[in-house]
Amino acid sequence: MSSSAPAPASPRPVRVLLVEDDELMRRSFTVALERYGYQMKAAADGLTGLELFRDDSFDLLILDVMLPGLDGIGLCRRVRETSLVPILMMSARGDGLDVVAGLEAGADDYVVKPVDTYVLVARIRSLLRRATYAPASGTQRATGEGPPPSEEDLLVFGDLTIDTGGLEVSVSGNPVALTPTELKLLLEFAAHPGVVLERHTLLRNVWEYGWDGDSRVVDLCVQRLRRKLGRDRIETVRGFGYKFRR
Repeated sequence: MSSSAPAPASPRPVRVLLVEDDELMRRSFTVALERYGYQMKAAADGLTGLELFRDDSFDLLILDVMLPGLDGIGLCRRVRETSLVPILMMSARGDGLDVVAGLEAGADDYVVKPVDTYVLVARIRSLLRRATYAPASGTQRATGEGPPPSEEDLLVFGDLTIDTGGLEVSVSGNPVALTPTELKLLLEFAAHPGVVLERHTLLRNVWEYGWDGDSRVVDLCVQRLRRKLGRDRIETVRGFGYKFRR
């Protein structure tokens, strides 16, 4: 009697932590995202959200800016101390300082409340696609479990080295930890050295905005890259965008 091949394992559901103090919004977002197949866990304040994050494993965090106790900005900073998990901020004031503060704290993107479910899901899917750039194979190489990088995988710009196969970045031989969004932005620059890339081009290619998005997400992510790689690595071309120096 021939035995049938085992059925392939079902993909693990994406685990999302939502931290939102408004009970109605928290329940509404949780129910809506569960219908899309996301496995949700929710908290009503920043400290509880931080405890859940530390006690469990999540693929993505959605943080409201205005939270009791530890606010969303502070929570984002605490998370970034130990994790590169994708973070989406929610703000009730799209043109306020909240957006800038959230992006400076390490958030990858933001949405303005009230937000339609389809917009929220689109931003989540974009963030999760960027998360595939996370350097898992690079970690294997660092522990000696993976193959060494080939010459074709390495991009070298002065003291900056990018291993495009293992998705590792180093400056003067020292490894640099980048969030998935920072890494994808760097790879976009490295693919076009010496070329001026306009902000709307970066929004489309990195953040996957199909419409005119907020260029502040680009500017703040560039600032974070400069802090990690060196301020002279990415040049601002006023009125146009940014240029990656060879």
